[in-house]
Amino acid sequence: MANVTIWNEYRHERNNPDVAKVYPAGMHAVLAEALQSAGHNVRTATLDQPEHGLTEEVLAQTDVLLWWGHAAHHEVQDQIAERVCQRVLQGMGLVVLHSGHFSKPFKKLMGTSCNLKWRCVAEKERLWVVEPSHPIAEGVPEHFELPHEEMYGERFDIPQPDTLVFLSWFPGGEVFRSGCTFTRGLGKIFYFAPGHEEFPTYRHPVIQKVIANAVKWAAPSGGPAPTFGNFQPLEPLP
Repeated sequence: MANVTIWNEYRHERNNPDVAKVYPAGMHAVLAEALQSAGHNVRTATLDQPEHGLTEEVLAQTDVLLWWGHAAHHEVQDQIAERVCQRVLQGMGLVVLHSGHFSKPFKKLMGTSCNLKWRCVAEKERLWVVEPSHPIAEGVPEHFELPHEEMYGERFDIPQPDTLVFLSWFPGGEVFRSGCTFTRGLGKIFYFAPGHEEFPTYRHPVIQKVIANAVKWAAPSGGPAPTFGNFQPLEPLP
């Protein structure tokens, strides 16, 4: 069981009637219900709350942070983005969803543009598990399909992932590294591509299973905190 904070920009659901039909209470509400059912303690935060809902106290109490953003990446305060990055380096897990690839925290932690190809014409997405031994793939079929999704395609300008867990294929011919893990400092990061706001992707049971697995994997391990700087010898030196 982990203490999870789900951060959602929460603009599309309030400003676009088509999105509101799919997620009337917001994407974060659907994700929260799924993760609560998986046994996690869940709170939510949104862009328009004070400090974007990510105060130092909230982040200090967060084992894993989920991040969904799209239209207002530029509105996220730099100091809040830096606060998130520092918590990841200290051991907080980070699960970045869909267009969160362009978020300030993810781009800073990756150190690259995080750019990609995209097209939104409600294509089928077929996801393949390419690392079945990884904990995030536990209980997930070898491949599964989403009837409608936004196409994300290579080149995806990210560093080489620690592990590529999922690879996606689209009928237009593109492929995409849609499930990637990274380690930064003491923190574990999982990027998961599906989740365009116009489609009920986060209601899909396999998608919910993957995200629940990712939260479990990304939670702090409880290992020893490293020490740095000048260090006294453990054994007598001659």
